[in-house]
Amino acid sequence: MPQQFRVPAVYMRGGTSRGVFFHSRDLPDSREAWDAIFMAVLGTPDPYQRQLNGLGGGISSLSKAVVIGPPTHPEADVDYTFAQVAVESPGVFYTSMCGNLTGAVGPFAVDEGLLRPAGNEALVRIHNTNTKKIIWARFPLVDGEAAVDGDFALAGVAGTHARVRLEFRNPAGAITGKLLPTGNLVDRIDVPGLGAVEASLVDSTNPCVFVRASALGLNGTELPDAIEADRTLLERLAAIRNRAGVMMGIGKTPEEMAKAYRATPLVAVVAEPGPYTTLSGEAIPAEAGDVQVRMISMGRPHRALPASGTMCAAVASRIEGTLVHAVSRRPASPEDDVRVMHPSGVSTLAATVRRAGGRWDVEQVVTYRSARRIMEGAVLVPYSLVKAAISLPEPRRAQGR
Repeated sequence: MPQQFRVPAVYMRGGTSRGVFFHSRDLPDSREAWDAIFMAVLGTPDPYQRQLNGLGGGISSLSKAVVIGPPTHPEADVDYTFAQVAVESPGVFYTSMCGNLTGAVGPFAVDEGLLRPAGNEALVRIHNTNTKKIIWARFPLVDGEAAVDGDFALAGVAGTHARVRLEFRNPAGAITGKLLPTGNLVDRIDVPGLGAVEASLVDSTNPCVFVRASALGLNGTELPDAIEADRTLLERLAAIRNRAGVMMGIGKTPEEMAKAYRATPLVAVVAEPGPYTTLSGEAIPAEAGDVQVRMISMGRPHRALPASGTMCAAVASRIEGTLVHAVSRRPASPEDDVRVMHPSGVSTLAATVRRAGGRWDVEQVVTYRSARRIMEGAVLVPYSLVKAAISLPEPRRAQGR
């Protein structure tokens, strides 16, 4: 028996994330086997937090897997299942979706021949199985393949690339079924060592917990290294997130949230727009954005923002009474874009949020990403790392093409 088996895969960047993309047909049927394969591929667990023995990059935005399969929704062209893989400890989580890697799903589908759009632009209708939501991806084509080169610059990604327009349709209640899971615009959360903290709990594209930076002694312009160096701050943010997750109906206890729901919800600190310097050293003036957001993903500060979290922040900024709305610059028109300031720069989104009959509705959120196919072929998986979850006949199906 060989020591390793091959699984066809494509390594892609989508937005400010990277992930390993698989066809569902090339994977075993059981999710337990998926988990074992994904951890082996990415190099998890790694107590050194480098994932040196796999394709991961040691942080949540670089430790992801995507499975693409035939559509199970009548309005979709493909199914997209996202897996967030832990870094230092074992764990694969399907309780959220990745907005950044969504930007690579359409190009993957076209380049793999799953659909063959005509003309100079593709429209791929994506069914995200994690949230049961539909996303439309539009991007240019060159000779029938997804364009790579272009003049679109994305904060957090070097250079310019072809732009992918993502339309998240009816994104509210992605995980909890409600835009405001508790029914409140602001909730109070008791945090050990800190007391009662106000937070806005919003679920659009992904559930998020928003806290004012000032409530935690921050100004909102801090960069990831400063946040990560403050262990007390991270512990308090984790406590807020875990308790909020229970209030949102995601987990039953804070302890369960910390163990089984590490990827959901995201927690963020928000503040008024103000001048700051990005990770690349660029000086951003206060007038360049509408709201400052710093977000924690899988226990660590994100170097940009998760795309799904950015979209949730944009939606929350348009809901009067939330903490995000309170610190955001007021738009001249409800149709104006929302400019979200983060450690790598400013992201511009369009959020169609309306109030009717005493309730808020989100028609869609539009964001822009870019994607690049980096490597294709097969990834090698050691039997020793997956033998407890997978039997010999199953991986044989996944050898070669």
